[in-house]
Formats: sequence, structure tokens, C-alpha cells
Amino acid sequence: MKTTGRFVSKVLPERAYPTVALCVAVIANPIHREEQEDGRIRFWGRITLPGEAAPRIIRVVTLADGETIHTAFIDSGFTRRGAS
Repeated sequence: MKTTGRFVSKVLPERAYPTVALCVAVIANPIHREEQEDGRIRFWGRITLPGEAAPRIIRVVTLADGETIHTAFIDSGFTRRGAS
């Protein structure tokens, strides 16, 4: 899987939970998918972080190719906006 420089230099060092493997799993099996106006693609998935019982929603954003990971973060405000 490809990643952007931003993902490697900003996201991975600042957030303990997103790994490339986790992001790949969300992209492969999202609970929701949505294209942004700029062509990037948002993928949402459920994850359970170590030490936590309840799952959370993570959003993974790729470039327009749908495979280059740009960012990933917990999306506490996620509400499903239609079909995937």
C-alpha cells in the first residue's frame, strides 16, 4: 500500500492507533465510502483499540486512486449518510 508524505511524517508519529495494516483493512471492507469534491476518497470502518471494550469509527482518506493513504483518524461524529 502506498502512503503520502503527510501520512508518514504527521499522522503516524502523532497518533498511536493508525497503522498501514489497519488502514488497508478499512479500505478493503468499509462500513461506508464517500468521494470528496477534490477526488479523495473517505472510507469508514469500526476498530477496537487496545485496552478498550467498545469499538470506534475510524476514517481513512486516500488520494483519488483509492489506495494511497493520506490520513486516518477517529471520527466521533460519524453518521451514515446513505448507501456505501
